[in-house]
Amino acid sequence: MSNYVVSLATALWFVAIGTCAAAEPEQPFLESELIFPLEVLHNHASCIVETPKGDLLVCWFRGTGERTADDVQIMGARQRRGQRTWSKTFVLADAPAFPDGNPCMFIDPQGRLWLFHTTIMANTWESALLKYRISHDYDRDGPPRWETSEVLHVKPGPEFEAEVNKRLPELEARVTALKLPERTQREADDFLNAMRRHATDKLYRRLGWMTRAHPFVLAGQRLIVPLYHDGFSFSLMAISDDWGQTWHTSAPLIGAGNIQPSIVKRRDGSLYTLMRDNGPPPQRLQQAESRDRGETWSAVTDTDLPNPGSGAEINQLRNGHWVLISNDTERGRNSLLVQISDDEGRTWKWRRHLEKDPPGPEAGAYHYPSIIQARDGSLQASYSFHLNRRSLPKDVDGDPAAKSIKHAHFNEAWVMAGDPK
Repeated sequence: MSNYVVSLATALWFVAIGTCAAAEPEQPFLESELIFPLEVLHNHASCIVETPKGDLLVCWFRGTGERTADDVQIMGARQRRGQRTWSKTFVLADAPAFPDGNPCMFIDPQGRLWLFHTTIMANTWESALLKYRISHDYDRDGPPRWETSEVLHVKPGPEFEAEVNKRLPELEARVTALKLPERTQREADDFLNAMRRHATDKLYRRLGWMTRAHPFVLAGQRLIVPLYHDGFSFSLMAISDDWGQTWHTSAPLIGAGNIQPSIVKRRDGSLYTLMRDNGPPPQRLQQAESRDRGETWSAVTDTDLPNPGSGAEINQLRNGHWVLISNDTERGRNSLLVQISDDEGRTWKWRRHLEKDPPGPEAGAYHYPSIIQARDGSLQASYSFHLNRRSLPKDVDGDPAAKSIKHAHFNEAWVMAGDPK
């Protein structure tokens, strides 16, 4: 069957789905489950995709500690279309004797699965080496058969140092205005001076870039991979117009601890990103926009959306609505919220919690969410599910089994119904 016929059939299927949805209002629903039982190992930073056949794939990293040990692997699991259970977990990527971390995936317009992840060379985030793999053959049981395995060499251009020097005075003025205690002010000054120094260091600015949210495909042609650097504590975009044959970088997005960007496109064609806040108070998701296809970005500013220094993801739905999934607190990751906007993020009219524990020592952590819209219009999310360790069952060594990755399947109607009273 030709690609044209397949595309036409898919388009007609979407029209049929839209017609049915218009005729019958959606009934709210939520289904959720752990992808695997709670375990002692650290399981974190998941990303979810739907395959062309309607299966779900989720990736994450698992190990005893990427900053202290070398056993961390990129793991995966599959849920076949129409089923509620998940496959046994399998290894997606593993650099022997090195920890691997922060994976993300997407499926390109050619139907290929891409996996991005980092290999941590020296147990520090600044030593992260960015890699990617590509596969046509991922519908099989177990891990995909990877045809491409490459290093994504991040080489910031001459605008990098210039942008750092341009934005640093703004950051210094913002920090001074906070009137921090003397010790905290001294630490902030040391960090800003280190940022200026590191910007001139070729090796430092070429290593340490990591992925988090889904890559973004612009107009079916341009691949934008959102990156961040824990050492610089700001963000950058890796861009390819030939599906990975060549790469270049955007100008850096420099603010007060803005990391882990997630991208959405506005109706006017501009790009908008929300970023985790690793900076000084107030703790808010940070934002920027691009009007030149991701090459340069506006000044980074705070939104009104609370953020405790944890990942968030934003996505555009086919009806034009935006969906945002994030921790809606300034401290703690005990509350995971889904929000929907019908005015491109100016307001978020509908809100509902996937998880919410009272703050305190017994609270769990539900964080680093990933969200997509499935072909049937429903929403599919995955996130780290970490329970409090005090009262949990212990393994044979006496360690509490506390961590898994959770999957949630729901619809807009469920979000719009709001939290139960």
